[in-house]
Amino acid sequence: MTRKGARSRAEIEPEVLAALNAGTAETLTLPEGLAIDFAALMAAACPEVDPAPLAAAKEDGITRRMALAARLAVEALGGGAVVVLAEHASDTVRGWAAYAIGALPHLTLEERLAMIRPLAEDRHFGVREWAWLGIRPHVAAAPEAALALLAPWTVEASPYLRRFASEATRPRGVWCVHVAALRADPTPGLRVLEPLKADPERYVQDSVANWLNDAAKDHAPWVRQLCARWAAEAPDKATAYIVKRALRSL
Repeated sequence: MTRKGARSRAEIEPEVLAALNAGTAETLTLPEGLAIDFAALMAAACPEVDPAPLAAAKEDGITRRMALAARLAVEALGGGAVVVLAEHASDTVRGWAAYAIGALPHLTLEERLAMIRPLAEDRHFGVREWAWLGIRPHVAAAPEAALALLAPWTVEASPYLRRFASEATRPRGVWCVHVAALRADPTPGLRVLEPLKADPERYVQDSVANWLNDAAKDHAPWVRQLCARWAAEAPDKATAYIVKRALRSL
């Protein structure tokens, strides 16, 4: 029987929480992920790592705890941490792998993107989010390079990879550092947006629309003009949906 995901922490059954903390079950909802005891999960998934700092940080925000878990794993295992974490059954632990890729020193952005690909198209929705969040600081530090490297991802067969190209480069985004250069001038973002303006997958469409909604907070006329052009050039349902959603805050 398929388990139904909990909509709040109070709904999580004790045996489910125990399995999540042991790393033997995957989360089905965000509240389940937020309820995990990171110290317990680390002790189960990576015994070489001292979980005490995670226990001390249990009241911190989720992204800070994700980054801390990854940093502790990298300090204990070096580059091998990525392999150990990325192959785990727990989606949260695989998310730590994404942050570990961001935490590893002396890697180029191209190398980080090559390493993150398997996590960017992971079967679990949460891991796919942690994938872009884990390397977001490096994208924000070099947005022009990131856009050039991610442009080929926009024509990948996998909608998960196409979506990553858009989501990782959003000017504002959620739970992440902003990309100052793209907030100041969103035009370079067209390198990944234009190929996706009529993408058939709703998962990708929502990301493109959210990218433009971000940009509209700083450059509303630019977004209106772009959406008008797209609507004229690609008058299909996919583009119409993206345009409507992109302009929802204006």
